[in-house]
Amino acid sequence: MMLKGFELLSRQENLISRETMFSDQQALLDAVNQIMPFGKYAGRPLLKLPEPYLVWFKSKGFPEGKLGQQLELIYEIKLNGLEGMLEPLLRSSRLGIPQH
Repeated sequence: MMLKGFELLSRQENLISRETMFSDQQALLDAVNQIMPFGKYAGRPLLKLPEPYLVWFKSKGFPEGKLGQQLELIYEIKLNGLEGMLEPLLRSSRLGIPQH
């Protein structure tokens, strides 16, 4: 009987970790495809922002809220040289929309 309780707990933990994983994946997909809403690079997907622009934000402070969190994530991605791995996730590249 104790084993069934453990199995149930284990299944619940797996479901929670899957939900977290899917949530993290969606957050990454959203950040990669988020369009910069203002400034010199308005209209460009965050993944396509130049690294010096993100470094500038890092030094001055990222905006508050979701956009700031997404910019910080993209900064970390570029800092670690991972943007090439994530380019296939850009929605516009699949739609044939030209990118800056």
